[in-house]
Amino acid sequence: MQLSKKNTEISFIIKAACAVFITYLSMYAFRKPFTAAQYSNLMLWGVDYKILLIIAQLIGYTISKYFGIKIISELAANKRTVTLIILMAVSWVSLLFFGLVPAPYNLPFIFLNGLPLGMIWGVVFSYIEGRRHTELLGVAMASSFIISSGIVKGVGSYLMLNLQVPEMWMPFFTGLVFLPVLFLGVYLLHSLSAPNEEDIHARTERKPMDIHERKAFFRRFAPGIIFSVLIYVCLTVFRDLRDNFAVEFWNSIGLKNIPSMLVFSEVPIAVLVIIIIGAMIFIKNNKNAFFINFLIVFMGGLLLFLSTILFYNQLITPTLWMIIVGFSMYLPYIAFHALFFERWIAYFKIKSNIGFLMYVADAAGYLGSTLVLLFKNFNNTNYSWVSFFTFSAIVTSVIIIILSIANYLYFKKQDKLQIA
Repeated sequence: MQLSKKNTEISFIIKAACAVFITYLSMYAFRKPFTAAQYSNLMLWGVDYKILLIIAQLIGYTISKYFGIKIISELAANKRTVTLIILMAVSWVSLLFFGLVPAPYNLPFIFLNGLPLGMIWGVVFSYIEGRRHTELLGVAMASSFIISSGIVKGVGSYLMLNLQVPEMWMPFFTGLVFLPVLFLGVYLLHSLSAPNEEDIHARTERKPMDIHERKAFFRRFAPGIIFSVLIYVCLTVFRDLRDNFAVEFWNSIGLKNIPSMLVFSEVPIAVLVIIIIGAMIFIKNNKNAFFINFLIVFMGGLLLFLSTILFYNQLITPTLWMIIVGFSMYLPYIAFHALFFERWIAYFKIKSNIGFLMYVADAAGYLGSTLVLLFKNFNNTNYSWVSFFTFSAIVTSVIIIILSIANYLYFKKQDKLQIA
C-alpha cells in the first residue's frame, strides 16, 4: 500500500514537472525568437528597430502584469486551461501579422504579442502551487526559462541561417515549430489532479483572492512586500538586459558561433539552479525554508559583485563571467518563483495564492526593465554593451545585498510576532 502510494506520488511529480517545463518552454517560442535577429538595416525615428521591438513587447508584457494582479489572483481552477489557450493563440496570431505587415507598420503587433504572454506564468504555476512538491515542480518550470531563451534563439537563428527564413517571419515559424510541444504541455496540465489533503495540511489551502483580501494581505506585510519587490525589480531588470542583448554581447567580444553559445552558456546555470532550489523540497519546515531564501538572495548578490570585479580586472574570461553572472542572478530569481512566495504563504498560513504576490513583483519588475531600457537607448551618453552590462551588474549587486539584509531583519521581527 505504502509502495503503491509512493509510486503514484513519483508518477505525479514526473508528469507535473514535464507539463510545466514544456508548456513554459513553448511560451518562450512565442515571446523571444525575434531577439535572435538583429534587424540591422532597419531604423525608425532614428532608433535601431530591434530596440523598438524589444521596448514595444516589453511595454505589452508589463501592462499584462498589471492586469495579472487582478486576473491571475482571481482565476478559478476550472477556467485555467481555456485562459491559457486563448492567451497563447492571441500571441501567435500577433506574430502572424508581424510577418504579414511590412516594417515599420508591424511594430504594434509585437506589442500585442507581449500583452497576453505576461499572464502565462501565473496560469501555469496555479496548477502546481500549494503542494508538498511545489519547489521541485517550480524549479522544473523555472529551469525552462533559464534555458528556453537560448534554445528558442538558437532555433530562430537556425531557421534564418540554414533555411533562409526572413527575419520578420522567423518568430512566427519558430512558434510553429514548438506548437505540438505546447499542445502536449497544456494537455498534461489539464489532466493534473488537485492538491490533496496532505498538500493542504503542509502548505495551506490556495484560493482566489478578491480585492479586499489582497488589500488586507498588503497591509499586514507592507514593508516585506516592498523590500521583496525592489529586490525582484533588480533581478528582473538585469536578467532582461542579459537575455535580450546576449547576441550583441557575444558579437561585441568577437564570438563567431553565437547559436551554440546561446545554449551552452545557459545549461550549467540551469543544472546548478535545479539542484540547489530542488533540494529545498527536503526541508519540510516552512519557517526554515522561508528564511534560507534570504541567504540565497544575499549570496547571489555577493557572487554577482565579486565576479564582475574579477571580469572588470580581466581576471576571468567573458564566457566564464556570463555563466557566473547568469547563475548569481537566476538562483535568487528562481527562488522567488519556486520557493520564497510559496513558503511565505505556507509559513504564515494565509489562505491565498502566489499569483497576487508574484504579479505585484512582476509588474514592478518589468516596469523597471522598460524604464532602464528606455534610459539606455534614449539618453545622450554612448555606452558599449560590455560597459553597460558591467556597470549594471555592480549597481544591481550592491542594491540586492543591502535589501536582502533589510528584508531578513523585517521578517525576523514578523517571525517573533508569529511565535507570540
